[in-house]
Amino acid sequence: MKLIFLGLSITSSWGNGHATTYRGLCRALASRGHRIVFYEWAAPWYSGAHRDLLPEACDWADIRLFDDWSSIRPSLRRELSDADAVVLGSYFRPGIEAADFLADTFEGPRLFYDIDTPVTVRGYRDRGAAEYLRADQVPLFDIYFSFTGGPVLRELELEYGSPRAVALYCSVDPSRHRPVAPVSSYRCDLGYMGTYAPDRQPGVEALLNEPARRHPDRSFLVAGPLYPADRAWPGNVRRLDHVAPSDHAAFYSSNRLTLNVTRAEMRRWGWAPSVRLFEAAACGAAIVSDNWDGLDTFLVPGTELLLARSADDVASYLGMSDRELAEIGAAAREKVLARHTNDARAQEFETELSWVGSRARAAR
Repeated sequence: MKLIFLGLSITSSWGNGHATTYRGLCRALASRGHRIVFYEWAAPWYSGAHRDLLPEACDWADIRLFDDWSSIRPSLRRELSDADAVVLGSYFRPGIEAADFLADTFEGPRLFYDIDTPVTVRGYRDRGAAEYLRADQVPLFDIYFSFTGGPVLRELELEYGSPRAVALYCSVDPSRHRPVAPVSSYRCDLGYMGTYAPDRQPGVEALLNEPARRHPDRSFLVAGPLYPADRAWPGNVRRLDHVAPSDHAAFYSSNRLTLNVTRAEMRRWGWAPSVRLFEAAACGAAIVSDNWDGLDTFLVPGTELLLARSADDVASYLGMSDRELAEIGAAAREKVLARHTNDARAQEFETELSWVGSRARAAR
């Protein structure tokens, strides 16, 4: 099949989780025999050194960078003429215009992939629209793929008219996300990787900075962009602005414990695993995580990850033996490789696309 994607970014992983998600899914779909065409607005902040996948170097997708929406509509219309399905993603810059264009231009399966569902639904509730899709455009898509599962799927169907809302969670590539030899620059007792977000920072403060202050003999590491330059860190907390995807396995394999902190909206809805959670698990990391509804459907607390509500919890985990932590990491890896690989997501994608075809045939 020929599949067209319109997404935030596939060329740059800097400051976003979309690129690694699209790369994993699209690469897996390509390996299963599908042709991928990906349209991405050429954001200036994703250019230069921040672009870690050059379009000309990608052999599993045809990547089309563009500066202006009106300039690519003729090209997109031609590509749609023989496409089998089209996927519009959240935070695609001209998303609202693109949704109407696709509804007017393409009669085949139209799919929306919401990698930011809690943010999107809040926009629907508060303003009748997110930046990239209006609430009244939801029914234009045959399937609403969501990074968040649980109750929000029913709301998307009952309140906003989606014909079918299903979870399509993030995933990992076992060949890239696996235990590797530790790297000295990433060694620490507790590491955290994540782009700065004001609503996530209280969790970083409580579960990393406060333990660092209490345990000056321990080492801590925070990696990710966009942190305010004037933010103060304890003396035993090191900062890295960015870790390239190719180094993620080394990062997680070098952390004695890896912290997972979830954004407030995603905690509120629950059933919202992050890309980093699955990546760390696939690398066999011993994960310390905040808690939210549905977490135990992905990794079981106590045996596959460690729950932390306070700095005291983190302190107790820092005192665990290497053997205990290795057993937890191994169990998490086994679970993620069984259920949350890129190929598993590609199969789920194909199954849902078949449902659209069955629905269309039944309607005739």
